[in-house]
Amino acid sequence: MDAPAETSTRHPLDTFFSPKSIAIIGASREPLKIPGLLLNFLRRNEFPGAIYPVNPNYDDINGLKCYPKIAAVGQPIDLAIVIIPAKFVVGALEECAAAGVKNAIIISSGFAEEGGDSAGMQDEIAVIAKRAGMRISGPNAEGFYNEPGKIAATFSPTVDVKPDAPRLIASRRRIGIVAQSGGIGFAIYNRARALGIALSYVISTGNESDLGAGEFLDYMVQDKTTDVILLFVEGIRDKDKFLAAAQRAAELGKPVIVTKVGRSGAGERAAASHTASMAGWSAAYDAVFAKYGFIVSNDLDEAVAIAAVLTTSPLPKGDRVAVVTVSGGAGIWAADTVAIKGMNVPELSAGVQQIIRGMIPSYGSPRNPIDITAQAVHSGGLQKTMELLETSNEVDAVLVVISMASETRMPFKMEELKPLIDRQTKPYVFWSYTLPSQFARTGLAASGVIILSNLTHAGAAIQHLGRYATFKPPALVFSAKTADLSKDASATAFSEYDSKALLRDAGIDVPQEMLVNGRSGIEPAAAKIGFPLVMKIQSADIPHKSEVGGVMVGIANVQDALAAYDAIVASAKHHRPKAKIQGVLVSPMANKGIEMIVGTMTDATFGPMIMAGLGGVTTELFKDVVYRPAPVSETEAAAMLDELKASPLLNGFRGAPRADVAALTKLMAQLSQMAAANSAHIAEIEINPVLVHAKGEGVTIVDALVVPVVK
Repeated sequence: MDAPAETSTRHPLDTFFSPKSIAIIGASREPLKIPGLLLNFLRRNEFPGAIYPVNPNYDDINGLKCYPKIAAVGQPIDLAIVIIPAKFVVGALEECAAAGVKNAIIISSGFAEEGGDSAGMQDEIAVIAKRAGMRISGPNAEGFYNEPGKIAATFSPTVDVKPDAPRLIASRRRIGIVAQSGGIGFAIYNRARALGIALSYVISTGNESDLGAGEFLDYMVQDKTTDVILLFVEGIRDKDKFLAAAQRAAELGKPVIVTKVGRSGAGERAAASHTASMAGWSAAYDAVFAKYGFIVSNDLDEAVAIAAVLTTSPLPKGDRVAVVTVSGGAGIWAADTVAIKGMNVPELSAGVQQIIRGMIPSYGSPRNPIDITAQAVHSGGLQKTMELLETSNEVDAVLVVISMASETRMPFKMEELKPLIDRQTKPYVFWSYTLPSQFARTGLAASGVIILSNLTHAGAAIQHLGRYATFKPPALVFSAKTADLSKDASATAFSEYDSKALLRDAGIDVPQEMLVNGRSGIEPAAAKIGFPLVMKIQSADIPHKSEVGGVMVGIANVQDALAAYDAIVASAKHHRPKAKIQGVLVSPMANKGIEMIVGTMTDATFGPMIMAGLGGVTTELFKDVVYRPAPVSETEAAAMLDELKASPLLNGFRGAPRADVAALTKLMAQLSQMAAANSAHIAEIEINPVLVHAKGEGVTIVDALVVPVVK
């Protein structure tokens, strides 16, 4: 996708990530303790700025003058790293604020993670940050690493400089890492480094008293040295900044790979509607990730493998993959893996096969998988086949299957491979079915090649690149006409009749119906609506009417309607004797259609969510549903429907007429706007079922439930 040009304006966190001066409050001469590691890693990574150790117990530390307090430095300080006992941190930050320090990282732990008075100290940190305008990361943080700037503001051993182990860099683009776990953030860097992926920044967010994951994500999105972003999140605290950064990443076409932990939940969501009860604890996060095109990976090594391919390859133009292998069995395995991931492994045309046939032994196969055999490696067949596929319009990506175990021999001519990689127009993913040697990794890195050793991860990388290539950034949606619920702010529940009235006020089409609260109203209602009828009990205290015998359908005459009225009211009073009965709703029988569910729920972090899925009595059985943050456009609603397993039912499954998807997406967009505009008053909405009729015939809202926010 084409990305708009990035701006060159300075970011508020530039002095945080690229400080010209750093003070270490609590610095130590002990080289193996955290305060000593902080100082040593800064120096060993050749930090180009000034370092000011602060500790009243020393006059100097390893040749650097040591100051008794921050005020004694007497020089501008961009960043203070605080590593002292928790009870002294607030006082130290007050001194930093008075000295004009711009940013601080609090390594010290013992704050909100401990609760009680310690949580109160963390609140004081937030107050200082806001009052002084000083940006603070942490407490309980592990700091950051700026690889291009040689700034190791962390104690993580992953940034230690080892002269006997030179940095392996194969990727032409860099990754940035934002992690709510310092250990995991630097573990991602450690594994990415081993593969040869270049880094821009890795940041540990800590307890996020001030700076949070959203603001750090925003920095990575606008940073020109960061090409791919990896996120590790437990929960988002700065929601608005996070969503704004996600929108910008989508618009710029900057890939974000995310791992979200804490998916198992500690219990079930209490909710009145199916919409909310099926959501689960991570549905809102998954909805946000999907909306902004985030690549979700729940495996550390898989996430790094996806990043490896994104930083070394262009995006594919389609889903056709060529598998080039030196081992027949490994090639079949690779083709199976790619196919399982939803990609296409097409047989090549006769013309292309004929050309390949001339490059490989007679016992090889040019069909796809392309088995060039081990013999063709020595004759140059591997290289020539890759060059042929580069110019072929029959494939969109190439998976190269090789053995890279040798410590002395390479299967490529480096002087020929590098030009091919430099000019590549489609992804080349390299999988070694033997463990690759360091000799092989180092040799191929010079050509910009990263070797993967896990086939599943290689397949996932190709799959996600293909999906990301087709992603379209979400358009901003502005709420149209919607219901004014301020007059109903004190309501604790709504009946179906009241719920449909709210939908009607929001401009949503609902069937012509009448509320009858006595037998005398049955005949006039039937005369106005016409037979056959549906009759349903109405009570805000009975959200699920069928459970109390409160629904009757297919009523064909007045006598049956009168009998139905008596039976419905009696059954409701028997099962719910304390329920306040509003009356009986008389409705026309709807024409047949595909039963769908459309609804909204409110997530504690991200607010209103719109949901759609297969509806009716099987809703909770199959749970074939998809969520997005509200509001959504009709285009985005259509994309949601495409994700459903039941989507073929809407598109003319087995010769059935195509459903009126346009009417359904219009309803979804309207409902999402209603929920977004009334988030202070509406907790949940459910329309189940909504019958989707044949194309051009619209939809029918059969049942509806609006659940207000109880204050």
